[in-house]
Amino acid sequence: MNQTKLLELLKQISSGVLTPENALDKLRGLPFEDMDFAKVDTHRLLRKGYPETIFCQGKTPEQVAAIAARMSEHGQNVLGTRCPPETFHAVRDCIGEAVYYDMARAFTIMREEPVPSQGTVAIVCAGTSDMFVAEEAAVTCATLGSPVDRIYDVGVAGLHRLLDQRERLTEARVIIVCAGMEGALPSVVAGLVPTLVIAVPTSVGYGASFGGIAALLGMLNSCATGLTVVNIDNGFGAAVAACTINRMVDEKR
Repeated sequence: MNQTKLLELLKQISSGVLTPENALDKLRGLPFEDMDFAKVDTHRLLRKGYPETIFCQGKTPEQVAAIAARMSEHGQNVLGTRCPPETFHAVRDCIGEAVYYDMARAFTIMREEPVPSQGTVAIVCAGTSDMFVAEEAAVTCATLGSPVDRIYDVGVAGLHRLLDQRERLTEARVIIVCAGMEGALPSVVAGLVPTLVIAVPTSVGYGASFGGIAALLGMLNSCATGLTVVNIDNGFGAAVAACTINRMVDEKR
């Protein structure tokens, strides 16, 4: 937000033209910082309850580092997804507190502890090959304040492995299920638990999986109730949805 607009709002508050509540509503839609190559949404935290996330894919290491530095200067926690190691090295050279998560291909810069949620997000993946998506979801949930329970390598090829974790599944407030191949696991989980299941198709599988399209279509066509689906490999999107649900339930209690 530029200084002229901010000063104008402050004048309107001091003169009684605007109440602080009305000014806050105006602030929600106005502020961003123009860095030429990016417009950093510095007030997304105010509007949405969580700050902007840096999608690193397609950006240069220098661009990612500059965006992360600007957000960090505002005292915001920073999460970068789809971040290759060489990009993270540029971020860490700029901000020494940055932490990298290899499996998730993500980094964080934590300026303050997130508001903790009372509900747990169970993150389930069918096989070890799906862990890169599951870990993106796990890191995102932790960054946004939701406790995580990882339940990995419990695919339908060995159903007894999943059934052995049934108690943990039923204790979760929200469940994220990541699966490739034919994508059957979310349907099975949704048939076992009373809570919402967020299905994440992964790009894991042989030729006829078509890079995750087979799993996506299988999940979209599931007969299980209480199941919703995000895009292929979108662990981040599933995690934000789960954390939003967590926050809404917490606020009502």
